[in-house]
Amino acid sequence: MSSSMPLLLPPSPLPTLFAILILPLSLLLLRLALQRNLRARAHGMPPSPPKLPFIGNLHQLGSLPHRSLHALSQKHGPLMLLHLGQMPTLVVSSPDAAREVMRTHDHVFASRPALKPSKVLHNDCKDLGFAPYGEHWRQLRKICTTHLLSSSRVQSYRAVREEAVASMIRKISNSLASPRTSVDMSEVLYSLSNDVLCRVVSGKFTNGEGRHMLLREMIDELSLLLAKFFVEDYIPWLGWLDAFSGSLARAKRNKEAWDDLLDEVIKEHEDRGDEEEKDFVTILLSLRKDPGMDTLLTPPNIKALLVDMFGAGIHSSYVTLEYAMVELVLSPKAMRKLQDEVRGGEGMVREEELGGMVYLKAVIKEVLRLHPPVPLLLPRESLEDCQIQGYSIPRKTRVFVNAWAVGRDPNHWEAPEEFKPERFIEDGAMDFKGNDFPFIPFGAGRRICPGLNFATSNLELALANLVRHFDWDLPDGVTSENFDMTEAPGLVVQREQRLHLVPTPCNI
Repeated sequence: MSSSMPLLLPPSPLPTLFAILILPLSLLLLRLALQRNLRARAHGMPPSPPKLPFIGNLHQLGSLPHRSLHALSQKHGPLMLLHLGQMPTLVVSSPDAAREVMRTHDHVFASRPALKPSKVLHNDCKDLGFAPYGEHWRQLRKICTTHLLSSSRVQSYRAVREEAVASMIRKISNSLASPRTSVDMSEVLYSLSNDVLCRVVSGKFTNGEGRHMLLREMIDELSLLLAKFFVEDYIPWLGWLDAFSGSLARAKRNKEAWDDLLDEVIKEHEDRGDEEEKDFVTILLSLRKDPGMDTLLTPPNIKALLVDMFGAGIHSSYVTLEYAMVELVLSPKAMRKLQDEVRGGEGMVREEELGGMVYLKAVIKEVLRLHPPVPLLLPRESLEDCQIQGYSIPRKTRVFVNAWAVGRDPNHWEAPEEFKPERFIEDGAMDFKGNDFPFIPFGAGRRICPGLNFATSNLELALANLVRHFDWDLPDGVTSENFDMTEAPGLVVQREQRLHLVPTPCNI
């Protein structure tokens, strides 16, 4: 038979059967979903995307929920009700809706759902970040804001920050064996954040590099586990399935690793009895001696709080610094403006110089707008029935505020996808302290991150010195057009690829 002769075989019946059987069923399910949505609206509930039986909208979350939820909100509105398994979940994607949740009705949404990973990793949610609203949380919050993260306490760690940043600059300089040497900035910036937090939280942090490497592995795993899907959190009566997924065993191993490390750190402090070093562990052990504090600051609760400090403090600072370097290298005009500002002096940039660096502060704000380290803020849970923008929100509804989507709202931001630090100079009064709801990288209200002043102090000093001492370029073969910005899953969202840059020492 000639190869050019057409084949006269009958077409496969499968597409026809698919159309006959599957298409009507799909249309029926869609119709039922739309009817449920209409009934929900009739009862004053927010709009919802169609859901599947049993799992609801779980299949629509994806590996990067801040992006998939933002895409859904484009279709269904900035206040959207999802059904994640059996859990009604309100998704907030606009500044106006965020204001109602985190200010107008902050007292209603001040609690947290008791999620499985935090139950395992934080001594049954006895930490600060995931603790439900109540007396335990209020006491921990008071300890953090008064004794650990107050303005005066943050200022007292100035020498630690300056010493760590100076050490970072020396390491980069010493690594430049030849021109166009590429440096793994992910490693450099992580080490800086690690050094600062370890000194502040636990003082000398002895046992050197081995303990630092172990801590990094534990923090990376912690971030993944806190964002991981556990069946119990969405379909409670099927929670027993978590034992077969491997995630529960991973969480328990991570908890054991934290216990072993922190037990060792606490014992070193107790044996040393050195109260001159006012690191977090020393302060907590001292407070435990106060009347009534022994029941709050038990060893397991202290460890749960320290896990928060290490996990949030190191990971979020490192990720924000990395994104700052990325955005500046990809935006030469912004880099030149920052260089002009920070190169007005000689030697290391000192903290007393930072107050006058307006463009530096604008750069950091713009990085936090585009890349909030926790783009989907920690979930809240309503304590009672409530009305939000005319919609009825029942008690025990989970709430996700999508800070990533809020920072890109085109109704509040001009050219929201562009890196434009100048927007924060034009509106110099806008800050991230919970008063300006288009810009909430640290949250707002009662559950705002208490470490924001500590974080920004580290960011400003490190970024100013990196830009003062070096010119920066992409490695050979990498351009702004092919630069990989793919994000990796986790509670703290970072780039999937490590950041390699080429520093050239600047004579200042």
